[in-house]
Amino acid sequence: MKKARIAHLTSVHSPFDIRIFHKECTTLAEAGYDVVLVAPHDQDEVRKRVRIRAIPRAKNRPNRILRTTWQAFKAALNEDVEVIHFHDPELIPVGLLLKLRGKRVVYDVHENVPDCVKTYVPVSLGGLAAWLAQITEHVGWVFFDGVVAATGTIAKRFPVEKTITVQNFPIPDELVSDNHHLPYVERRPLIAYVGGINVIRGLREMLEAMTIIPATFQACLAIAGSFESLELEDEARNSPGWERVEYLGWQSREQVAALLGNARMGLVLYHPVPVHEGAQPNTLFDYMSAGIPVVASDFPLWREIVEGSKCGLVVDPSDAKAISEAIRWLLEHPVEAETMGLRGREAVRSRFNWNKEAEKLLGLYRGFFSDQIQNREAALGYHS
Repeated sequence: MKKARIAHLTSVHSPFDIRIFHKECTTLAEAGYDVVLVAPHDQDEVRKRVRIRAIPRAKNRPNRILRTTWQAFKAALNEDVEVIHFHDPELIPVGLLLKLRGKRVVYDVHENVPDCVKTYVPVSLGGLAAWLAQITEHVGWVFFDGVVAATGTIAKRFPVEKTITVQNFPIPDELVSDNHHLPYVERRPLIAYVGGINVIRGLREMLEAMTIIPATFQACLAIAGSFESLELEDEARNSPGWERVEYLGWQSREQVAALLGNARMGLVLYHPVPVHEGAQPNTLFDYMSAGIPVVASDFPLWREIVEGSKCGLVVDPSDAKAISEAIRWLLEHPVEAETMGLRGREAVRSRFNWNKEAEKLLGLYRGFFSDQIQNREAALGYHS
């Protein structure tokens, strides 16, 4: 019996994005669906039962919006799939065109888009940009078959009858391995940051905090990720704090596991802009999953997670001195820090884990393919 076929589309993210590839596509493939991921990449390949259909990488944002989205549309048309599941708001027109071609279409909303677009335009145009983004999303969901929201806050902007919330919780124990992890007390004073590198994710404050920590601590900040621009990378390399940085560049999930398994803590110090305050970043839960304490921005939602799980400290992300003091406290109190990390890991295993979110995603697809699933089960003898 032919497998139900699904195409995930992204024009922005890497083909091995944590949410898109490692969680959603892999979950669907393991459940028996035929999954293709259309994404900017160097070559077509198959990973973890997911077929990656490569489209050219964009040189800049205008090129991506004008060309990459069109290439994603053409690639999706060439795939004999029944459901299109796309991950970027700039692909909404593509989703509408594919809906007209008779496909079921799902919009996966990673961020609060009206707030997000404000960061890319002059302040005077922020209100207009947010309104246009909201109208575009509204037009889309009227026609789309489903909306997958990354947080409950995002889900509130969409109709209940079409929307499910699938949160960015980690795969249990994905980042835990005896081959990578040193006993906590044997680790050097290594501080980890994993994720995209830009100003509003706290780069400058992290670097300044490293200059405040006394040299006697021998603290080192390991940064794993890609810079937003070459200009920002040059700025960072010329700052005083760079002397205490180990820059690792983009890292695979296996490399991230090795890094966190040797780190004393993880930093997630996003600035208090609207798109961040209601977010639940992968990075925060990755640190918790790896069993290291976190130093996180003091947003209400993040404070509830961190202090509720007793897995770290929250600080004003704009205050480099406060950040340095939190780092110093964790270095000076290794027993308490290790206990915080263990509490975070237990919170992931019991509450904040992908297993529960995966079942929501599979439930959505069961609705799309209910007739095929019943026929498959009957053929396998599951029904009398």
